[in-house]
Amino acid sequence: MESKLFLPLICLFIFLSAGLTIFAHYLRPKHTVFFYLFKPLTTILILSVALLPGTLLSDPYARAIALGLVFSLAGDICLMLPGNRFLFGLVSFLIAHICYIIAFFPGALRNGVIWPLLPLALVGAIILGYLWPALSAGLKAAVSLYVAVIVAMAWLAAGPAIAGSSAGALSAALGALLFMASDATLAIDRFRRPFRMAQAVILGSYYLGQLLIALSIGLRIGG
Repeated sequence: MESKLFLPLICLFIFLSAGLTIFAHYLRPKHTVFFYLFKPLTTILILSVALLPGTLLSDPYARAIALGLVFSLAGDICLMLPGNRFLFGLVSFLIAHICYIIAFFPGALRNGVIWPLLPLALVGAIILGYLWPALSAGLKAAVSLYVAVIVAMAWLAAGPAIAGSSAGALSAALGALLFMASDATLAIDRFRRPFRMAQAVILGSYYLGQLLIALSIGLRIGG
């Protein structure tokens, strides 16, 4: 009952913090300090949503999602700091996706919906093909692995949602697809075709996706 009372308030703070993060990004360097403050704060608030149901110790799904959010927070910090820490951020988010794969795998195994892998793999292949000419030799293997992992993550999340298993499964699937869209936009903006509104798209879809994944913990409990 208490979690249901606090959840709308935390979500309000998440949307406010995410909006301030995007706003501060476009006002840098003047407001760099606010960007450094609100970007990790937003992910921390999303992590609190994952912890709110109180099932961290009893539910392997909740533990895997929470751990994924911790590694996502590490990735956020790596990508926002000055200097070339992109690979450190890539590894952090790769581990986050693996954590989500661990969370989603049992549900996908129970429902056995395989066909979404084909369109998701096709989308991943198209994005990778578009990025390929702009990637250095050292990044090609790393980015290929990353694309394969995030496609697998989105597929495992999509299966239970298509099977109609629960509201939690639908929330997780939408979150995974938004996370995939955010990563694709980030890669295109960084390596192939930068555009001014990229960070608004990247951060907006990223935070909403992570929030939906975190919310899936409580929604699974509610059925």
